[in-house]
Amino acid sequence: MKIPCFAFLLSSLLWVQAVAAQTVTVSTVTRSPFSMEEGGQDTGFSMDLLTALAEDLGWAGVEVDRHALFADMLDQVRDDAADLAIANISITAAREQEMDFSQPIFESGLQIMVPRADASSDTMVILRALVSADLLVAIGIAVLILFGGGMLMWAFERRAQPYFDRPAREALFPSFWWALNLVVNGGFEERVPRTVFGRIFAVLLVVSSLFVVSIFVAKITAALTVEAITGSVNSVNDLYGQRVATLEGSTSAAFLDRREIEYDGFADLGALLAQFEDGTLDAVVFDAPILSHYVTTSARGQASLVGPVFMRENYGIAFPSGSPLVEEVNRALLRLREDGTYDDIYRRWFGRNR
Repeated sequence: MKIPCFAFLLSSLLWVQAVAAQTVTVSTVTRSPFSMEEGGQDTGFSMDLLTALAEDLGWAGVEVDRHALFADMLDQVRDDAADLAIANISITAAREQEMDFSQPIFESGLQIMVPRADASSDTMVILRALVSADLLVAIGIAVLILFGGGMLMWAFERRAQPYFDRPAREALFPSFWWALNLVVNGGFEERVPRTVFGRIFAVLLVVSSLFVVSIFVAKITAALTVEAITGSVNSVNDLYGQRVATLEGSTSAAFLDRREIEYDGFADLGALLAQFEDGTLDAVVFDAPILSHYVTTSARGQASLVGPVFMRENYGIAFPSGSPLVEEVNRALLRLREDGTYDDIYRRWFGRNR
């Protein structure tokens, strides 16, 4: 009985040494601030954590295979072409069916990013409202009423009031100007109508102008309100009817699908952000820490985050199903948390405690 026990212990020891001495192939994708390449070196929160894991477990080396697409990174794990994948990989039930995960390495969630409002955008909102079809129609009707009212007053007063004593062609603008002043200022005291019909018509014109001005103001207010509402995103419920974008196959895409919110799906984060910078998107829904890093480092004051973080999720390290590395990595992660290494890496990239 002693020989089998000794053989078991020896084989276990040899297996542990083999795992420790192996070179680990790692699949990743560029996702600042979790995984990126600067000066030919792999850096970021996840990559620094990977380095700490390699030192703790005594791996002989780490070979990083950086992919352009998130899906390609995960395919390497599914196909058992990489020992593990690390970046900002959300732990989901669907992915758990195809691969194994470590314990969570980062608590995340989704958030909404929108173009930052500024004075120029507010001006554009006002300009769009002022040239709206409804408002232009209202202005046209008001001008016609003033022209018509002024010329009708000319017909009543041209023989009794010196101001209107001129030919019809020459009276077009003076009559319009008289009617406009009557509506806006209450008329000219020295040009009070002198005929009975002129006085009656002037009173009717002043009274009716109250309704015209009210309608005009209401049109402007309604146009500005509609423009402000349709161009404002402050929460998930405001995303309906907006130009929304996210990454295809991401947890944010799955969330938008469940909420039946239409969106443009991008395969590459760089292409998505380039589209956002072009000003053709109203909102981007994606991982909160990724968007937060972009807003604070690359957006140049042209983007902001709105609303709270929602649909909380955890990032983990992905392994091929049945990988013997999972338990070793999980134990190493516990040691890194206990000795403060994890907190040091976290503060290095996010500048605060968890």
